[in-house]
Amino acid sequence: MIAPGFTGGTLDRDDRVRHEPELLAAALADPRARLLVMDGLVPELDGDGRLVWTGLDAATQSLLFLGFIDGEPRFVQTLAPGTPLPPGRPPELSAILDAFRPEDAANYAAARSLIDWHARNGFCSRCGTPSDIFRAGWGRLCPNCGTEHYPRVDPVVIMLAERGDRVLLGRQPSWPPHRYSALAGFLEVGESIEDAVRRETLEESGVHVGTVRYVASQPWPFPSQLMIACIGEALDEDIAIDVHELEHAAWFDRAQVRQALARDPEAPFLAPPGYAIAYTLLRAWAEHV
Repeated sequence: MIAPGFTGGTLDRDDRVRHEPELLAAALADPRARLLVMDGLVPELDGDGRLVWTGLDAATQSLLFLGFIDGEPRFVQTLAPGTPLPPGRPPELSAILDAFRPEDAANYAAARSLIDWHARNGFCSRCGTPSDIFRAGWGRLCPNCGTEHYPRVDPVVIMLAERGDRVLLGRQPSWPPHRYSALAGFLEVGESIEDAVRRETLEESGVHVGTVRYVASQPWPFPSQLMIACIGEALDEDIAIDVHELEHAAWFDRAQVRQALARDPEAPFLAPPGYAIAYTLLRAWAEHV
């Protein structure tokens, strides 16, 4: 099975640096230390399509420690105050994601999620006081009540319901024409992965699911989710979509899925992009992984 997008990063996050100020000071003073070049939340790429790193003297905002690559300290800076956060992925980023090397995509995912979290969490959620960066950028500390805050990850189930040699896919109206993909939804409090797969599949498509098996996971930095890919056994075939979630849903057989994954112009639907775990999930199902 191919590795999901945004995985396989080369950062050694070295948690000790987050807890020992002298180690952070040494990393900041290291002449080899590098800063990830970003335009807001969009990375700059060089002529070879690689992430661009520069010296720390180019920083204008607070530095966040990402880790080490080949022993070199790597940092990213927070967004300037007042920088607007985009509601989705800008078109220029979508083009970059298709060209990323896997390790660069994973390293970018960590950096993007971290700076996005700081931009959204400048105040203590307990007392409302402006909070301070600590733990080398991997936390915020309230100077008033002492509450510690850490970057959150929102778990999402993304799943295929299979029945015999067919699989259920759906499409949202905002997607490119003819694109179909796996169903997905956020886990709710007090819910297991398996129960979330069953609930979301039923809510979105009207199809009941029995046995659920895990396939793979993927960090999804828009802004900070963990995609948990599963395949569930469909107990029935009748589709009744939730029109607030889907525009259409349909069953496709393995031959049709393989045709779509091969980007055949005659395929019955457009497959998800390769960096999305939905693509990995469809590949795993089509190849009986």
